[in-house]
Amino acid sequence: MSYTAPVKDLLFNLQYLAQIDQIAQLPGYEDAGLDTAQAVLEECAKLNESVIAPLNWVGDQNPSSFKDGVVTTTPGFKEAFKQYVEGGWQALQHPVAYGGQGLPKIIGAACCEILNSANMSFALCPLLTDGATEALLTAGSDELKAVYLDKLVSGEWTGTMNLTEPQAGSDLALVRTRAEPQADGTYKIFGTKIFITYGEHDMAENIVHLVLARVQGAPEGVKGISLFVVPKFLVKPDGSLGARNDVHCVSIEHKMGIKASPTAVLQYGDQGGAVGYLVGQENRGLEYMFIMMNAARYAVGLQGIAIAERAYQHAVQYAKDRVQGRPVDGSLNASAPILHHPDVRRMLMTSRSLIEGCRAMATVAAAAYDAAHAHPDAATRQQNAAFYEFMVPLIKGYSTEMSLEVTSLGVQVHGGMGFIEETGAAQYYRDAKILTIYEGTTAIQANDLVGRKTARDGGQTAKAIAQQIEKTEADLLANGSANALAVARRLQAARQAFVDVVNFVAGHTKASPNAVFAGSVPYLMLAGNLMAGWQLARSLLVAQEQVQAGNDLAFMNAKISTARFYADHLLTRIPGLRDSIVEGAESVTELSLEAF
Repeated sequence: MSYTAPVKDLLFNLQYLAQIDQIAQLPGYEDAGLDTAQAVLEECAKLNESVIAPLNWVGDQNPSSFKDGVVTTTPGFKEAFKQYVEGGWQALQHPVAYGGQGLPKIIGAACCEILNSANMSFALCPLLTDGATEALLTAGSDELKAVYLDKLVSGEWTGTMNLTEPQAGSDLALVRTRAEPQADGTYKIFGTKIFITYGEHDMAENIVHLVLARVQGAPEGVKGISLFVVPKFLVKPDGSLGARNDVHCVSIEHKMGIKASPTAVLQYGDQGGAVGYLVGQENRGLEYMFIMMNAARYAVGLQGIAIAERAYQHAVQYAKDRVQGRPVDGSLNASAPILHHPDVRRMLMTSRSLIEGCRAMATVAAAAYDAAHAHPDAATRQQNAAFYEFMVPLIKGYSTEMSLEVTSLGVQVHGGMGFIEETGAAQYYRDAKILTIYEGTTAIQANDLVGRKTARDGGQTAKAIAQQIEKTEADLLANGSANALAVARRLQAARQAFVDVVNFVAGHTKASPNAVFAGSVPYLMLAGNLMAGWQLARSLLVAQEQVQAGNDLAFMNAKISTARFYADHLLTRIPGLRDSIVEGAESVTELSLEAF
């Protein structure tokens, strides 16, 4: 199944929702306007459609393999990664000072979606390298930056994130990997790390592991965790590679999906201790690692959008080709492609509107990230940072849960053939499942939304966003078209439900934590649904203006129909979620533990 990058929709979001021309006025982004974005996205599409996407099915059928400590990636991956690196794609949004192209996140995010749609297993390697780069940019010493950043930014070396251990899972307070200080300022690292994406592979000459470990004598719990750079090969003073470090892959996992991505178990220190270099200060490792995790969580949300887009395209093509059943309205007196059937149209419209809503939400959040980092006004930076931080758990949580719905619908559109591996629909469903789990499960994202993003400031950030939504409602009412009025009505009801939940969370988290956290995931789903619907409401207003001007009528009319569908069929889920959160907490915990 071929893949076509949704360049036109990405550019619509960049131009009209994210206001890329305003981003291009920020210091450092002067050359990153719409023309640049279009040129970059079109080139990105060419590489991914022709080189990387064809390897997606190959990787599912011929996963990475492990033998005698060596990981061999899927045939074709090494060559494709070489083209990816040589094209400068790893360097896209990293600083010019380290060889990057210095483009804003809004362009980088669009390219990230295209890459992950093409081949999610392949894309995981650049994704983790981006996270390692951001962590070193933020917390690394000048010496570490000088040794590692140029190579990571270029993609010559790749990066990993080493958090989880067999006994720890998501509870990093239980991390046991230890770091022993040495006289030369380095540390010896000992321990086992699991679930390390691209922890070992053959696509790059060195792998830079960022590892959480405890220095001897450190405090218990998360306050005693430090972060270390542990390279696969030690680096000589002249920058060339030296001896192999004492970190080794002892196995890779056999997984439900993303089979081409090697998920490694890494053993540190079996031969005297792996040499590690402290990042920042001792006992602040979790703080630094959260830089990687935040970057990765946003990127995983993009993965959800990406895999949903690929599944949707696959399902649409099948619905156009598969002839079965006569249309129920009698419009044809013979069997027709199943695209004629109302329920198939419903499934495809559900998929389409969810994808476009989440894509718009992620794009607007990326613009806020860029403004938070580059805007000259401190108050504007702070406001955008608060908005972006609030959106991250929604983009990660809602977009990945959305991907399960869409990939499942993709299988359903195929009917019995969807259950057959050779049609390809099942791979997207299997691949999507990991997205709701890694970089923090949906419940962990929801806990973050409740605790750090809502209860901590008494719901002020959430209510400020609600006020922005209310302004969009006013614009819809002023527009006055039937579609705008219908969307305004649904958006208003959804916003009011959201504010009710925010008040409930802010007012009861301390006094009744079980009641609030019983509804934490429904709250995340409610908020994500609303933010996506809000952006589609904004899209409708833009599209109507473009239609009136006679511009790109087919695309703009489709955008209007998609936004109206989202309002009628998806925003309408929100009032019910509100009731389950605010009024249904008791029934979640009423059943005794013994009764399970």
